[in-house]
Amino acid sequence: MTQVLHTPPPTPVTAEDDLAALAARHGLSVSGARPSLPAYVRQLWARRHFITAFATAKLTAQYAQAKLGQVWQVMTPLLNATVYYFIFGVLLDTKRNVPDYIPFLVTGVFIWTFTSSSIMTGTRAIAGNLGLVRALHFPRAALPISFCLQQLQQLLFSMAALVVILLCFGVPVAASWLLAIPALLLQFTFNTGMSLIMARWGAKTPDIAQLMPFVLRTWMYISGVMWSIDKLTGQHKDLPSWVAPVLKANPSAVYIDLMRFSLIDSFHASQLPAHVWIIATGWALVIGVGGFIYFWKAEETYGRG
Repeated sequence: MTQVLHTPPPTPVTAEDDLAALAARHGLSVSGARPSLPAYVRQLWARRHFITAFATAKLTAQYAQAKLGQVWQVMTPLLNATVYYFIFGVLLDTKRNVPDYIPFLVTGVFIWTFTSSSIMTGTRAIAGNLGLVRALHFPRAALPISFCLQQLQQLLFSMAALVVILLCFGVPVAASWLLAIPALLLQFTFNTGMSLIMARWGAKTPDIAQLMPFVLRTWMYISGVMWSIDKLTGQHKDLPSWVAPVLKANPSAVYIDLMRFSLIDSFHASQLPAHVWIIATGWALVIGVGGFIYFWKAEETYGRG
């Protein structure tokens, strides 16, 4: 009895296999392919000078056509604070039982503007710069990061005006002012993560940019920018028990209240949520790191389609 061995036919080698092997042999990769996360971080670090220069250039050009120029960096949040003072402080009397209400309000407006502007510019970071994205090869995260850095630079200009306001209203210089530095660093990390998340959403669905002003306005009203969360929840005893902790743990409210605690001596630690620095650090790490990874995962899709 003869036994016949049947061996499977060899898999045909296609031209694609030959090209792939040739590319691998010479260290070539697919154009626009997403790099590994460590490689992506290294690419961003290598372009740190571009990120800072781009942020500074955008800040300089923002008011280039205005006669008052860079003065508007300070005037815009101050005018917003003036309007809020008239509507909320005077007409709605939210200033009652809030010591140093004007420093309280101006600090809230400046810090909130930093967050809202970072998110808003991040939403348009990719969709509004498609020409740059399609023309040049660079880590796309450089755009939302540079826009957040631009907003940080603008906030630092505003902080000079805030210091003058604090001194004019009798708020003394204190060692606690140094706490503003870590608070701003944590807020910048949080803002950057939010900007990266919104940049990915905005790149896929540009209409989100039209919706965001309404979302941000609602967020502002529940963040205690114009009123004291501690005072309001204390006055309304009929509120559910979970409302006050949720409002105080809101990341925007956390960073605003941390800055108030740092700069205004009449704003006491009892008005802060428990473990406030842990909460602030947690928001910064979760949103900052998570937002960066979320943005990186779609790196190869930006500017296509």
